[in-house]
Amino acid sequence: MSTMNISLPDHLKSFVDEQVAGRGYGTSSEYIRELIRRDQDRLILRGLLIDGASSGQSDPVDGHYFTQLRDRVRGRHSK
Repeated sequence: MSTMNISLPDHLKSFVDEQVAGRGYGTSSEYIRELIRRDQDRLILRGLLIDGASSGQSDPVDGHYFTQLRDRVRGRHSK
């Protein structure tokens, strides 16, 4: 694991310390890693949403669609 040192103003350092103490993180590093993971997840989700929005028109997603999907997952094919 690599090490990274960051500088924070006092008010941000206090905030991080409060989050570590109040939310059950063992260290400030754990808290920062969690923030980075969440940001990565957010960026992945944003990319998926953009991909979906820019893809073509699809069939309506309604009750019939979900019935067919459940049947397909269960190994049955209904029309």
